[in-house]
Amino acid sequence: MSGRPRVVMEADGGARGNPGPAGFGAVVRDAGSGEVLAERSESIGVATNNVAEYRGLIAGLEAAVELGAAEIDVRMDSKLVIEQMSGRWQIKNHGLRPLAAQAAGLVRKFDAVRYQWIPREQNRHADALANAAMDLAAGKPGVAAAGAAAGSDPSARARAQEVAAQGSTTRTSWEPRPASTATRLLLVRHGETERTAERRYSGRGDVPLSERGLAQARATAVRVAGLAPSVAAVVSSPLSRCTATAEIITGVLGGKPVAVEPDLIECDFGAWEGHTFAEVQARWPGEMNAWLASPSVAPPGGESFRAVTTRVRRALAALLAAYPGETVVVVSHVSPLKILLRDALAAGDAFLHRLYLEPAGLSIVDLWPDGGVAVRTVNDTAHLSTV
Repeated sequence: MSGRPRVVMEADGGARGNPGPAGFGAVVRDAGSGEVLAERSESIGVATNNVAEYRGLIAGLEAAVELGAAEIDVRMDSKLVIEQMSGRWQIKNHGLRPLAAQAAGLVRKFDAVRYQWIPREQNRHADALANAAMDLAAGKPGVAAAGAAAGSDPSARARAQEVAAQGSTTRTSWEPRPASTATRLLLVRHGETERTAERRYSGRGDVPLSERGLAQARATAVRVAGLAPSVAAVVSSPLSRCTATAEIITGVLGGKPVAVEPDLIECDFGAWEGHTFAEVQARWPGEMNAWLASPSVAPPGGESFRAVTTRVRRALAALLAAYPGETVVVVSHVSPLKILLRDALAAGDAFLHRLYLEPAGLSIVDLWPDGGVAVRTVNDTAHLSTV
């Protein structure tokens, strides 16, 4: 008999409107005791109900895989997802097919999978988590306790409150607070490279700055010096396109040494490295669709945005601990900077594919010890007008 556990997974998802601000929730329980082994909840920006429900299914399956489960009973109040995953209904919506394919790939990791439709009243825990996530996606973190868990049991209601708190530590008040107590991050994307100019995926490949990229870095250095004459540190990704940009900035600031932070390195794009978006879409259409649909999916041989998020948050925590109340220049890449801005704005994952950051663009974020956040500038390129 296998020592791997048998689990029950309940999942739900929805949107405030269809499409609208969306989120999902998933709960994994021990099949024998009913003990909660794992929970997942996430706001996903603007999406449809069906997309959110599939995302909840995927998150629950991923959690069960991480637990090493051998058998899983999947219970959802989405008739569509249950019937499609059971193979009884066709998946006619092309946008759902990559999500169903991703779920099917996870299903193959179990010895046995059983699907069961349940009424919403029996899916209260996942429903509360999903509603709390939807409230966060709609910009209403304080509503979760009252509205998201309506009709749920007390434990689900409490968990909904916890999810809301985890999703945004930012105080909702516009009360002014002294800038001197904030850690100010000047977020700089590295200057242009040949791959940047050709719009090719450039991840771990160490591509140098082009001549135009060097000029952009010099213009950015002058802008940074004008904005922040007193800088505690200049922190950079280890790749040369970033360290070169950072060194030009430190030269203008007075020659401070560049502090290299490995966690600020670009996402590993694996097999897509050096290819254009069109080339990837032509050669890896299924993988591309799955990657665009979920931050948990990695390019072939690469790294998922969820993995990037883990290390970027770790780097941010280290910066806040090392430089409280000071100004720090952070020179990095598109993916890490987008994740920092997504978190600062309490945005959903769709933000990662909608925000464009120019080479040598500048963003400014203030972070206070009490969790307050002020995003002052995003992708400012005024200093590049003559480059």
